[in-house]
Amino acid sequence: MIAVFLGPSLAAREAHALLPGAVLLPPARKGDIWRVLRRRPPGIVLIDGVFESQPSVWHHEILAALDAGIPVMGASSMGALRAAELAAHGMRGVGRIFEQYRDGTLVDDAEVALLHAGAEHGFRPLTVPLVNVRHAAEVARARRALSSREARALIRAAEEIFYQERTWPMLLDRAGWSGAARARWERFAAPGLPDLKAEDARACLRAARRLPRQRASRRVRPVSALVRRTRSSEAGEIRTGSGELAERGLARLLLAALARSLGLVASAPEVAAAERFWLAGRARAPFLSRMGMDEGEARRLCETLALEKLALDHAQRLVPDGPSLDEGLAVESRLRGLARPGGA
Repeated sequence: MIAVFLGPSLAAREAHALLPGAVLLPPARKGDIWRVLRRRPPGIVLIDGVFESQPSVWHHEILAALDAGIPVMGASSMGALRAAELAAHGMRGVGRIFEQYRDGTLVDDAEVALLHAGAEHGFRPLTVPLVNVRHAAEVARARRALSSREARALIRAAEEIFYQERTWPMLLDRAGWSGAARARWERFAAPGLPDLKAEDARACLRAARRLPRQRASRRVRPVSALVRRTRSSEAGEIRTGSGELAERGLARLLLAALARSLGLVASAPEVAAAERFWLAGRARAPFLSRMGMDEGEARRLCETLALEKLALDHAQRLVPDGPSLDEGLAVESRLRGLARPGGA
């Protein structure tokens, strides 16, 4: 089932009606997309996300999902921001807010920020985001409920109020309108004010019904040590356990890193051979699922194995006066108490 990160942009009941069977999750924070990848959803929709209270969802999480062949869509709020930033990498954006960020009409993250209630109150919006004020002013002007000057005054008042304090009553008090303008606005607002974030969220959920299954990227996307550690920590993959396992894994990573630093590159056949060695006797899909790994992670792990083998195969030339395979056998045999004294 498609995973949807949703909060104040749209009511959960309406989201379920637009995308039946979707799994609704709270506004995304850092690590949430990495964690949801374990479920192998057929798609991910990012609408709402946290801004200040907790670290925001990372771009690397979305790239990991795309690498795993999971389509990711974004709209309305955090989703629109990330979609505009990652459109070139395959994330799909939907709606006017996304288009405005993509085209540079909007540049400030604060345009979509608002204060909202918690999950127990359905993430109900408590303040109005600036992007919705701009949209309402535009619609009111088009319908002649506001003059151009009155619409500009409303937007100017909104820009001067911190997003956690910006409410419609406060805006109307500060807009400086005449009584006639206020009356026209009240008539315009009576059926309900335009809500661009909600409109974009609806459009995104409708589009998500037709999400195609993407192919996993064939290239291995390099990530930094910080991203690797953060991903493992946020996804709950760091475990306490055997020091011997940790040291053996570190040795593999060091050999692979050394090979990369010297310009060695594992070919596609070498990576495929490493995967066959790793998965020998295991059913691939169930095993990856049990390990909580996506396709991108599996490819990176197999590349590490392939580079480790390249380093070992080139050991005598990798460093000056490098060790031979026989020397390696002798050292390990002695360490394990397997060596036998030679005879004449």
